[in-house]
Amino acid sequence: MEQKIEPIIELNQVVKHYSGKQVLKGISLKVYPGEVIGYIGPNGAGKSTTAKIICGMLNNFEGEVWVKGMSVKMQPLEVKRIIGYIPELADLYEVLTPFEYLTFMADLYDLDRKTSAKRIESILSALGLTTHLHQRMETFSKGMRQKVLIAAGIIHNPEVLIMDEPLSGLDANSIILVKNLITQMASKGKTIFYSSHMMDVVEKISDRIILINNGVVAADGTFEQLASLSHLTSLESIFTSLTVQEQQTDPVAAILDALE
Repeated sequence: MEQKIEPIIELNQVVKHYSGKQVLKGISLKVYPGEVIGYIGPNGAGKSTTAKIICGMLNNFEGEVWVKGMSVKMQPLEVKRIIGYIPELADLYEVLTPFEYLTFMADLYDLDRKTSAKRIESILSALGLTTHLHQRMETFSKGMRQKVLIAAGIIHNPEVLIMDEPLSGLDANSIILVKNLITQMASKGKTIFYSSHMMDVVEKISDRIILINNGVVAADGTFEQLASLSHLTSLESIFTSLTVQEQQTDPVAAILDALE
């Protein structure tokens, strides 16, 4: 008998309110080990909220979330130990150097100092930050800070990697590096939950694409499945067709008319 593969991430009817406004309206989805999930949607659709809920950063939500069979509500620390999180923006301790900051992050996961030092030097070297290893981060550009966040998200070799606009501020070469890293981590059995507005990247790296709109799942499938159902040939056009209100006038025309 063929063994059933259990989801490594599962959301069941997740509802989240902010200041009385319902952001997530009953999100249910399953993610399986080794999958690269492209999680897309318009601004305010709830992408970052979903990512933070999976990571255990938000616990005042309705519904259930499990990661590797563990309840995010009941076992948040256990869940966080197997998850890596790379946000678009995060508060770095700017008075620290990348080496000091990443050593602190590695300590949170109980990595021994010899292992963490080797990983920090290797990862930052690959990201082009060798000469900045012991420089205070207060002088860093956005792209340099993002590289440190990437290193922090993977330093403990997580089973699940949650990425929320991880390419923000990166140059073209660094974007290519991160795309290849995602692909190769997935080939080693890691699960990637990737939220982004960069449709071309999502289309190329994702095994499955989940689109949310107005707090609900509007589409879920491979790019080929979504293209076949919509009769459209790019993820950008599929995204537009599913998220733009039918009554809405051409926004570009509206802007140009306003400038006349």
